[in-house]
Amino acid sequence: MSNAWKIYMLAIVSFLVGTSEFIIAGILDKVAKDVGVPVSAAGQLITVFSLAYAFGTPVLMALTARLERRKPLLYSMGVFVLGNIVAVALPGFEFLIGSRIILALSTGVFVVTALTVASKLAPPEKQGSAIATLVMGFSTALIIGVPLGRVVAAIYNWKAIFGGIGALGILAMLVIYFSIPQTDGEEPVPLRKQLALLKRPKIALALSVTFFWIGGYSIAYTYISPFLLTITGMSEQGVSAGLFAFGIASLIGSKLGGYSTDKYGVSRTLIGGMLLHAVTLVLLSLAAHSPAVVFPPLMLWAFSAWSSGPTQQYNLMTLAPEASGIMLSLNTSVLQFAMAAGAGIGGVVVQQASLSAISWIGAAGVAVAAGTAALSLGVTRSRRNAEERSLEKAGALPWLE
Repeated sequence: MSNAWKIYMLAIVSFLVGTSEFIIAGILDKVAKDVGVPVSAAGQLITVFSLAYAFGTPVLMALTARLERRKPLLYSMGVFVLGNIVAVALPGFEFLIGSRIILALSTGVFVVTALTVASKLAPPEKQGSAIATLVMGFSTALIIGVPLGRVVAAIYNWKAIFGGIGALGILAMLVIYFSIPQTDGEEPVPLRKQLALLKRPKIALALSVTFFWIGGYSIAYTYISPFLLTITGMSEQGVSAGLFAFGIASLIGSKLGGYSTDKYGVSRTLIGGMLLHAVTLVLLSLAAHSPAVVFPPLMLWAFSAWSSGPTQQYNLMTLAPEASGIMLSLNTSVLQFAMAAGAGIGGVVVQQASLSAISWIGAAGVAVAAGTAALSLGVTRSRRNAEERSLEKAGALPWLE
């Protein structure tokens, strides 16, 4: 019971970190107007964040590997507070980019460390649910943090959001210090050895699932606020309500994704969730011009997209259980590369085509992810069966003699 509460404490801090990461998509139009750049340029704040996260996380995790696990959690939150102060105190688009880089580096270390700690705190049969609980913290950021941030930005100023997040970050450091137990560090793994895992076909294929899934999701989600304002014709209050509905559905999806992984297995949950994800993005395109009709596919999109998170994390950990921390780190980097690629592609689509095209392009990316997942899981299953047959044969030979 005590360990369950500790995992929930990490999920609460994940909510704060998630809000800082996701909020840009919720206030993209306001940031663009305030700093004097086009919406497509403001969208690249997500690209910069994701690239810094992807490149920085593996390096920083290697540097902090020997530290007892609570220290990286505390240090990363200290840097996180600094990143929010930069966003509030320093003017201009350039300093905002700098703030996103600082926030990305701190978020990467916190997320990977928290996932590792949570998986160690949970019993083996509940690891999928423990990961889902942490993902729930991020989902809650979508439910409460992003729509609330939209309201705060409308009433006051978008910088007030980062000021509040920074203040709460200090409180989060106290929560971590008093609720999370000390956990032994690990032997640092050189970056060369981390990347060596990518030479295993089953791991490279499984990570490509993350890339296409998140890339497709990011193409649409990065520009969701301008999409709902311009294409759907929602009011300011309607967009906040839409973001709230999106967040509620993502919370349900992440929890049921973890439950389904434990109960029905990875294959059904992952492939089924991604197929539903692709279909709902198509439905979102078809329903885009009606505020009333767009809500169900918007919620179904969030549900299906977030149901795959805990399943994919668990799947990757089982592919290399002896290097679960490295796998989580690699997956996080690939995820952020995909977010960067999605935001970049989405920006090109918005500039060269139209906002209404983002959901169609996103659906295509997720459809590729579903096919890749089916191939990846099929390869893994075939290899596992071959290994079992080989072991059975080896074990039977002495008996036959």
